Amino acid sequence: MVRHSPEKRSISMKDVAALAGVSVGTVSNVLNSSARVSESTTKRVLAAIDQLGWVPNESARQLRTGYSQAIGLVVLDVANPFFADVVLGAENVLYGHGYSVYIGNSDQQPEREERLLRQFEQQKVRGVLLASVGSAVEAAARLRRSGIPVVMVDRARENDSCAVGCDDVEGGRLAVSHLIDMGHRNIAFVGGPLSLTQVRDRRIGAETALAELGDAYQLLLMPTSAMASRPGVAAAAEIAALPKDQRPTAVFAANDLLAIGLLQGFVAAGLRVPDDIALIGYDDIEFAASSAVPLSSVHQPRTEIGERAATLLIDEIREISEGKPHVHESVRLAPVLVPRASTVIET
Repeated sequence: MVRHSPEKRSISMKDVAALAGVSVGTVSNVLNSSARVSESTTKRVLAAIDQLGWVPNESARQLRTGYSQAIGLVVLDVANPFFADVVLGAENVLYGHGYSVYIGNSDQQPEREERLLRQFEQQKVRGVLLASVGSAVEAAARLRRSGIPVVMVDRARENDSCAVGCDDVEGGRLAVSHLIDMGHRNIAFVGGPLSLTQVRDRRIGAETALAELGDAYQLLLMPTSAMASRPGVAAAAEIAALPKDQRPTAVFAANDLLAIGLLQGFVAAGLRVPDDIALIGYDDIEFAASSAVPLSSVHQPRTEIGERAATLLIDEIREISEGKPHVHESVRLAPVLVPRASTVIET
């Protein structure tokens, strides 16, 4: 005769609440990282969860609240170490508040970015951090109508959203002013596509540095198809092919990946950096300092950008959930010039 043991009753949120001596609503607030729960109460609830071995049902929670406990994060190029550091900063903050992170790579393609945002909207993410290819006014407005707040990353505020970025106009000015101080008059700006706000602002900064110096100073604009090393190699070959009397003596690359490609291309063409041509990049990624010729660069506080953006998003989510008015904030961080061997000739 086969005896059937009674089915084991599944553990519920009510059991957690009873063991912790709190209400079911308090357990829910702890799971949603609400600031309304004290630290001591949070510890009791988490201890009860561990003791009972309870695993929250995310599907049920999403049906109840209408949103997942995830944040969507879209970057321009997941292979760029700059964005890897931005993601790291954002994750450090978001994980500490109980959120998981879905990372999407737009690969600098507007249609791919739009598809990612549509997917995040369908998945009912709790919020979105967006480093956009172009203007994201319509997309951000659509997400907000769906109850999903958006914080713009690595750019100035240009719509009804919070934003965190570096002052790229000032960064471009710093880069070209440095080249001018090093004695250069014929300078190339390499970067693109020009639809990228970051590229546009860095170019404006470069032009600003030259604006009051007269016709003796020239800025050669060389758009690229992407902000990556391969277009940098191609741009270097194009520059190297110019007659020597027309060739710029210095190059400002719109990011460090382009600068690394330019350096490779100049070496292949037999041009010495900085003796024959000086080179400065932007972002100050780790590889800039460790390249064959250490690259001068404009430093951005990459991890801080991610941290500040995530903090703004969490604040907005909390205020919305508590029915409080939210005032959008634009954070603009200061760039810092980091001169190295690629622009400074040792005497």
